[in-house]
Amino acid sequence: MHVLEVRAAEVFEHSDGVLDVEDIERLHDMRVATRRLRAALEVFAPCFPAKRHRKALKRVKRLADALGERRDRDVAIEFLSEFSERAPEADRAAAAALIARLREEQRQANDELAPYVKHRALKSLRRRLRKLIKAGGR
Repeated sequence: MHVLEVRAAEVFEHSDGVLDVEDIERLHDMRVATRRLRAALEVFAPCFPAKRHRKALKRVKRLADALGERRDRDVAIEFLSEFSERAPEADRAAAAALIARLREEQRQANDELAPYVKHRALKSLRRRLRKLIKAGGR
């Protein structure tokens, strides 16, 4: 189950600073790593005890969903910020208002993501994945 070990390690490797809205690439990298882990879990599902696999996959999906909610806002803010720089003066106020609303949504998404990326939660997920991998190696 080397594939799962590598994919899980990538998720945790990218977790530092993921709540920093000034460096959105950290979140993007963790989201990509989480999607890859999820895909590997789905591909190798027959190799694991069903109940243990289902619980691990559910936790990874929740993390991926929370990362996705934040990422959607990051991308929209980045796009609108670049658009606003090139937009006519008359359109900049509307773009700024929309960016402000998206920043609030980004903050809310970050608050909802925070419990999933706290040290304790990640440690629990890591332990669950290790147990799953070990159970699949039998």
